[in-house]
Amino acid sequence: MTASRPAVEIFANPRADRSAPRPGVLTHEARAEAQAAIRAWPGYAPTPLLDLPGLARRLGVAAVRWKDEGGRFGLGSFKALGGAYAVQRLVREHGGDVTFAAATDGNHGRSVAWGAKQAGARAVIYLHAGVSPGREAALRALGAEIVRVAGNYDDSVRQCARAAAERGWQVVSDTAWEGYREVPTAVMAGYSLIAAEAVAQMGAERPTHVLVQGGVGGVAAAICAELREAWGADAPRFVVVEPALAACLLESARRGGRTEIPIAEETVMAGLSCGDPSPLAWEILDTGADDFAAVDDAWVPPAMRLLADGESGDPRVVAGESGVAGLALLLAARERSETWAALGLDAGSRVLLIGTEGATDPEIYREIVGRGADEVAGTVAR
Repeated sequence: MTASRPAVEIFANPRADRSAPRPGVLTHEARAEAQAAIRAWPGYAPTPLLDLPGLARRLGVAAVRWKDEGGRFGLGSFKALGGAYAVQRLVREHGGDVTFAAATDGNHGRSVAWGAKQAGARAVIYLHAGVSPGREAALRALGAEIVRVAGNYDDSVRQCARAAAERGWQVVSDTAWEGYREVPTAVMAGYSLIAAEAVAQMGAERPTHVLVQGGVGGVAAAICAELREAWGADAPRFVVVEPALAACLLESARRGGRTEIPIAEETVMAGLSCGDPSPLAWEILDTGADDFAAVDDAWVPPAMRLLADGESGDPRVVAGESGVAGLALLLAARERSETWAALGLDAGSRVLLIGTEGATDPEIYREIVGRGADEVAGTVAR
């Protein structure tokens, strides 16, 4: 933690409205179509929903459940649901003789490259300066061509869009801009399967709180929409969690409208290093999120190690830097009674955490946790 930045910040959304209609652009039909298509893919299986009673006791809450996306289609993260589904739709529309382009912090590009490979198509992936060599290598292993971009994630999005417009490529982005909405809507619709699975897995054991990563907002908006349809005004308290170094959604909520912020320093939560919220996601989160939270990077390593160790007999979980944002927030908030109370957490709380990624960069994971993912889980990746 730094002296100049608080360890954690909570902003209660003054525009939160549980009576507001949901889900905006993510209609029931769009989400149902995506979920049915993905369930039909070879190798599909719901990802585990893990009960972590030891962690719950440590935090002083009634229950902690972990939706573990680390094994999704062997790609290491929830992103497998979005980019590949959008590619599949575009292939149906345009055929396989097309080049797909995407900008990524790592995981989204992996999904697009995988989807393109399944279709026998070309993928060109734009990486900003902060993307690790390990994540680049994973993309190349899927046959992607790599273009490195000076600057941050938002710079890579803009350069990708320009190049695609000039060369007639199909951009597959999880964020939207003027005139470009259909593909990111499909990407977000794919993400909604996470929540649909979780609702079925939880049954009557409904959580009181759901903590979801921010980034450009796509996965948070998709999960918010699905949970609101399932449970309406009785849906759990919905908290969007971002790195303090890239809290564009929190700043948007504070200013009362979608706001782009500069990324002055890269966060260790590489997949969340985004300064420009998706307009489509903001249409949902503007009134759908109950709270926005920003947490300091210093809480990420303890969260990763705690999951890897398995608290008091809990199953050991392989979770990457971006995957532990929600737990990092809980650990930081537990140290400050006023922050804990601001989130409405108490001994009766039942918390659902979305573990969005496994060890998507094995070397970084080893450096932080002190041992490899195979040593933690007994396999190379969960």
